Amino acid sequence: MNEAPLDKQALRRAARSARQALDSPPPVITPRAELAALLVPGMTVASYAPVGSEADPQPLVDAAIAAGCRIALPHVVDHETPMRFLYWEPGTPLTTGPFNLRQPDAVAGVASPDLILTPLVAFDRTLARLGQGAGHYDRAFAAHPAARRIGVAFSVQEVERLPTDPWDVPLHAIITEQEWITS
Repeated sequence: MNEAPLDKQALRRAARSARQALDSPPPVITPRAELAALLVPGMTVASYAPVGSEADPQPLVDAAIAAGCRIALPHVVDHETPMRFLYWEPGTPLTTGPFNLRQPDAVAGVASPDLILTPLVAFDRTLARLGQGAGHYDRAFAAHPAARRIGVAFSVQEVERLPTDPWDVPLHAIITEQEWITS
């Protein structure tokens, strides 16, 4: 994708289309030295179970586990309720939540992440991200302001410039199959 339409819905459609057009299997997003440098034993890394054609963060999660980090995943109740991050152990079954999300059971312990691996629909070089549109991640970022926010995406999801709103929280970095992007 090269130019960003001004309409967020049109931008989402174009970015999803570009992501879905990737070869199968899609490119693997592997850990980079910049991410490894952020991983500290004992820290909590929030990740996600990909939905549809979202970039799979599993290699990044594996690197976090190898570095001695604890893993948390998002737990969503509905559009209005703020998303929580719940601890998850590899191999523990996930439940199906709203929007077809795979998430830990609601009884899992609540986590306060130090680093959040974030799915997105589109991004630009200013580290703006466009999500699904419900605002769950922007509210989670506001609830965990000290957490490092790392977008996980394919390079085809990059646009020249995203329109942003006052509530949109920028990322600290974005990792794609090609590069580590910071401002």
